[in-house]
Amino acid sequence: MFHRPILAAAAFAAFAGAATAQTAMPFALDWKFEGPAAPYFVAIDKGYFADVGLEVEITAGQGSLDAIPKVATGAFPVGFADINSLIKFLDQNPGAPVTAVMMVYDKPPFAVVGRKSQGVEAPKDLEGRVLGAPPPDGAWAQFPIFAAENDLDMDAITVEPVGFPTREPMLAEGEVDAVTGFSFSSFLNLVRLGVPEDDISTILMADHGVALYGNAVIVNTEFAAANPAAVEGFLEAVAMGWKDAIAEPAAAIESLVARNPAADAALEERRLALAIDANVVTDYTAANGMGTVDADRMATALEQIALTYEFQNAPDASLYFTDAYLPEGGFPLD
Repeated sequence: MFHRPILAAAAFAAFAGAATAQTAMPFALDWKFEGPAAPYFVAIDKGYFADVGLEVEITAGQGSLDAIPKVATGAFPVGFADINSLIKFLDQNPGAPVTAVMMVYDKPPFAVVGRKSQGVEAPKDLEGRVLGAPPPDGAWAQFPIFAAENDLDMDAITVEPVGFPTREPMLAEGEVDAVTGFSFSSFLNLVRLGVPEDDISTILMADHGVALYGNAVIVNTEFAAANPAAVEGFLEAVAMGWKDAIAEPAAAIESLVARNPAADAALEERRLALAIDANVVTDYTAANGMGTVDADRMATALEQIALTYEFQNAPDASLYFTDAYLPEGGFPLD
């Protein structure tokens, strides 16, 4: 069974018993303050969180698995994380008080990003080449499924563990032939390093047989049970922040740059636009609203995870995602 550290439990209790006027809801992001984080800062700056009685402080993360233990231990009541990694975490930690409550990346940004000049344009091109992969990377975590769906010979691929800061520089210098990463991040990081755009190949796993979902808002279930209105309000504010960012990406980036003055505003606006177009606004979310998941697709995703991961317990979709805090039909994006 999963046990929370005493200090984390005490911190959780402080959040759960926050002031009646304003509930403190620290939010653990998956990554740095880059373009796709802008909608959450928009929700702060436009008062969407405050309007529903919430005081939200956003903390950067170190990868799409990073927020899961933070939320499970109660160190943070809410976070942003890869749902596939959450599924494995809950399988390995039965009863951990964490679940996903709002799907954000309906089409996940998991990708293999390569250099055409180094012979990488399609999945099979990885055979006989060097793939750089950061061990905590969400895209690397899904690579075995991508490999299975595309019949890749893993013995023919040299996988080199790399750090997040060195991933794209190593590809730019030709030290590796491709890397795993989020499509919008790795692509633009390479552009910033001077790699010609027409030399970059972005192989989106979702376009090559991978039916998985991507990153979602996750909550500590004990906090949510004690503060359901706060969770509902948080998700509503997040949706409003995303809706504004979709309508006016440039304005959203102003909120981001206010927290990360070193950011290249034009680059981050483009990164946000890539995330919106490829991951957030999809045929499904256009028809069904933002935040929900399709039960049949989730079942397929669980089957795909089982191709390369041995479940210790029978998979149960209800443990990994709930729409209890969403409005019926999700949040319309139009």
